[in-house]
Amino acid sequence: MPNAYQYLFGPVPSRRLGRSLGVDLIPFKTCTMDCVYCQLGETPCAVSERGEYVPMRDVLAELERWKAADGTADHITLAGSGEPTLHTQFGEVLKWAKSSTTIPSVLLSNGTLMHDPDVRIQAALADKVKVTLSAWDEASFQQIHRPAQGVAFDQLVKGERAFREEYTGELSVEVFIIDGVNSQLSDVKKIAEVVESIRPDRIDINTAVRPAADASVKAASETDLAAIAEIFGPKASVTASFRKQGVEAMQISEEALLGLIKRHPASCEQLAGEFNLPKEEMRRTLDNLVSAGILQRDQSGSEPCFFIRQESQ
Repeated sequence: MPNAYQYLFGPVPSRRLGRSLGVDLIPFKTCTMDCVYCQLGETPCAVSERGEYVPMRDVLAELERWKAADGTADHITLAGSGEPTLHTQFGEVLKWAKSSTTIPSVLLSNGTLMHDPDVRIQAALADKVKVTLSAWDEASFQQIHRPAQGVAFDQLVKGERAFREEYTGELSVEVFIIDGVNSQLSDVKKIAEVVESIRPDRIDINTAVRPAADASVKAASETDLAAIAEIFGPKASVTASFRKQGVEAMQISEEALLGLIKRHPASCEQLAGEFNLPKEEMRRTLDNLVSAGILQRDQSGSEPCFFIRQESQ
């Protein structure tokens, strides 16, 4: 099935961002970390060297084509298959959003490169930025995130603090909780102290709702997540396993659905929930794509998870 876009996907519905157009600047699983909880699987080789991983002129051309064809979204979001700040020109997408649309822009980053002044300058062009902080020291950082050589916990924290000092937009921190790894309340309190030092506007508490890179990763319970959110205070809320409220059902083409699954493997129930569609309707679509040899099922979890077949990527 031919893809209309190579670097864009969606728009897809999001609890906080509405209909979000994704922009993917990084080849699949090119990242500064190999997080045990990553839903895209293991990172073959974590990297920290920045470069022009995809031609920016081609990305901007796709954005212009999307704007001419539809151009409707609530946010334009830098996210996808890897760490977007690895691209040396990621700020060009944010500049384009400001100069060519009235749509707010979002950067989803793991924060590992915020120690670089150029990264902070480009990141500050976004209307909203989300970074990650799920550890409390170097040992827990290594255990959870398995970073590239030279990427250290103190460096990440200092970079995120420096960005907060310079950035006037909305900054949020995602804290990813793994049951039995960083879910003990004594450890959560240590994470909360570090997060408080970054002074975010919002704190998102998340856990594994899709199959993780490490099969031993277990999701924290809803009750535990609520207790953890209390420790982080009034800025914190649980974003895992939410039910969409007040979101209209969204018709989505197979092409757009495949663009999402390529970057975010998911179960039928999760996809139906994300698009607020009947589960049976989504199941029929997924079954047709499996029969066509485009998707494959992973039966290892409690509910089958759908992935793009390797030869179809």
